[in-house]
Amino acid sequence: MAGQTTRPRKIRILLAKPGLDGHDRGLLILARAFRDAGFEVVYGGILRSPEEVVETAIQEDVDVVALSLHNADHIPNFIRVARLLRERNAGDILVVGGGIIPPEHKPILEREGITGNFGPGTPLQTIIDHIVERVRKERWREGV
Repeated sequence: MAGQTTRPRKIRILLAKPGLDGHDRGLLILARAFRDAGFEVVYGGILRSPEEVVETAIQEDVDVVALSLHNADHIPNFIRVARLLRERNAGDILVVGGGIIPPEHKPILEREGITGNFGPGTPLQTIIDHIVERVRKERWREGV
């Protein structure tokens, strides 16, 4: 169709909870929503170290790492993931965050390239749209 853009391929996303947070309900909801939106979903699971998350992201050749925490440990864990990706020459893998994140912590995460930082109750479509937009602009270089 004229004027319609198509994705070069499916967005490949890794979902993970780095650190000591055993709640996975949100990740499971996101996994289904991302799959239904046409993403390829890699479920990294809970209780992962930042190093494990990064290793999985690189091995699975993902576009995005989506991190979630509800235990207030997001700053060290999310930032460690973002920095390890850069150290491993995989800084082009995008990082988005979510969970219980105080508003004053969001700029700290964003300075490290971690965007979204969505809280509970965020509409799933808002999260999906954010990821699609970032991937199009930063991974696929569409509209740049």
